[in-house]
Amino acid sequence: MTVTYVIDGSEVTGLDRFWDVIGEAVNGPGGYFGRNLDAFADCLRGGMGTPDDGDFVIEWRGHALSARALGHEETARHLRGLSGRAHASNLPRLRQELARAEAGLGPTLFDRLLEIIRDETAPGTLRLL
Repeated sequence: MTVTYVIDGSEVTGLDRFWDVIGEAVNGPGGYFGRNLDAFADCLRGGMGTPDDGDFVIEWRGHALSARALGHEETARHLRGLSGRAHASNLPRLRQELARAEAGLGPTLFDRLLEIIRDETAPGTLRLL
């Protein structure tokens, strides 16, 4: 039986709130489902509340609201936070991504989350409503 996890896009006001919303959608109130992009990808691959057979769907309702909240401004905020912890060899790339995000260019956090979902799950798992 397919399990449906619902993300209410109106509740996603930034990346930190996204982690709460997806955690609760999958694992109930206070649930955890990753707190960074790598952990999110790992959780989608199995475990952490997803069915063992991988038979689930993510319904992202009001996704346009989330796309705005996870746009270039939030992407730049996120990248600024990463730059304080990044290895020196990653700083040039990170600074370039930050400059693009600050200019309103390049992929956003919303784009990256969609990419992770599509890469780590079966075709048709993501429904944008």
